[in-house]
Amino acid sequence: MRLSTSQVFTSNVSGYQKGYSEIVKTQQQLSSGVRIQTPADDPVGAARLLQLEQQSSELGQYSTNLTTATNSLTQEEGVLTSVTNVLQRARELAVRAGNGSLSDNDRTSISSELEQIQTQLMNLMNSKDSSGQYLFSGSNSGTQPYIQNPDGTYTYQGDQGALGLQVASSTRMSINDSGWSVFENVTNASRTYSDAPTRDYTDPDTGVAVTGPVAAGDQRVFLSQGLVQNDSKYNDSFRAGSPYTLELVSSTQFRITDSAGVDVTSEASATNGSFDPTAIDGNTVTFRGVSLELDVALKENDNSSDTSLDNLLTGYSFDFGMAPDEFAVTRSATNTSSAQMTASVANQNAYTTQFPANGVIVQFSSATAYSVYAQPMKAGDAAISTGTLGATFPQTISAGGVDMTISAVPANGDQFTLQPKSQQTQGILETISNLTAALKTPTSGDTAAQLALRDAVASAITNLDKGSNQVLATQASIGARLNTIDVLSTENETLSITNKSTQSDIRDTDMAAATTQLVLQQTMLEAAQASFIKISQLSLFDKM
Repeated sequence: MRLSTSQVFTSNVSGYQKGYSEIVKTQQQLSSGVRIQTPADDPVGAARLLQLEQQSSELGQYSTNLTTATNSLTQEEGVLTSVTNVLQRARELAVRAGNGSLSDNDRTSISSELEQIQTQLMNLMNSKDSSGQYLFSGSNSGTQPYIQNPDGTYTYQGDQGALGLQVASSTRMSINDSGWSVFENVTNASRTYSDAPTRDYTDPDTGVAVTGPVAAGDQRVFLSQGLVQNDSKYNDSFRAGSPYTLELVSSTQFRITDSAGVDVTSEASATNGSFDPTAIDGNTVTFRGVSLELDVALKENDNSSDTSLDNLLTGYSFDFGMAPDEFAVTRSATNTSSAQMTASVANQNAYTTQFPANGVIVQFSSATAYSVYAQPMKAGDAAISTGTLGATFPQTISAGGVDMTISAVPANGDQFTLQPKSQQTQGILETISNLTAALKTPTSGDTAAQLALRDAVASAITNLDKGSNQVLATQASIGARLNTIDVLSTENETLSITNKSTQSDIRDTDMAAATTQLVLQQTMLEAAQASFIKISQLSLFDKM
């Protein structure tokens, strides 16, 4: 094989350039401290670095999300602490209002303070975070959760969802709670009813049978609305047999029958249907998880002998049971007529199976033609009911088992929104509003009003306790989430440190090894240069 002079020089230049390039690369690794300058330096290590950098970015976002979640939950917890303090004050006022020695003016003063508490609570429930978003609107955080209607009632405008953040690879956390779950979805202790009494008896003076409603001025027996004391018994037993009838069969004995006419008196209290008509504080009847108060209030000239009491009390009959749903009716702001609308359940079975869960919208296309749409209504939706009104008012529109009564002639374009309000739950604001209204009602010299006030106060105290427990349960949930955040923050920090350490091990230059490599490369380059000098001086003429 022949080697020309040009080949020798070319080969030497190529080797010299390669050696010099390796020295430069090693010097860059030493000066920058980074071993992998390009993916070609270590393809496997470069791929692993990309994965670690992606994980580092995710851990950084998780850390930001954890901080955001902590700030939001801490602020919510502070607001709920204030709500708890305000509810405690409301409960103290409710207990005070139950004092029988207070006058109507005293109770009016208490109601004034309760109105201020309502305003304070509404402001707290409409609290915003540092970004200007509402804390208790659920996932619809841009909408004010609570507004007060012209009739004094309150409407929750948020939804039942919650905002969430990804705080770990497999963990998504709610960073707020909806007003529905905290303040609205509170079990209502007063979800039963008691109708005005009727009486079926024989007048002892005339011997004539008398049947029918008892006039308010003649009423001597009263049955309270009732309070649910045991949710399990109420749901398992009471609901199935509703409605019930409580009838006084004598001045000391009552009988309870269910909707099928079956005698269920044995399940009432432990007295098997007996009561004391002379009890000053009335008689508590505990039946299938519900506590009712049976009171006897004799008139001033009544004879309290046993025979006379039998003549006065026997035959009183009360219907009581599970309270039906009510409806919140809202007039559209653009309505031009003065017509008002009310609604009630007319057919429970049809209402349960047919009436839209979110309510309906009633629209009038003229003074007589109407259409009923399910909520939420969208363009092109078909009406669930249509019809034409008559000439006399008030008139009733029926749809889905509900009777909707309109008071006067509507105008073209009038619209009403009806939303069902289940009696199974009662919002905190509504509880205080009901108590405020009850305290404003005069009771002086009116036995029925005094007993109604007693029942209203008892209901308010129970529901305020349930509302407070709901708020405390939410605070406990927030505490649990904050504890989870602490654990995740520690874990996130540990993973970040491990990630950086692993990246350093792969990417960073081993200074000792690189320095040794650099010395070796320089020695090799110098040796190559020295040998080339000698080789380049050789010639065939030296052999001649």
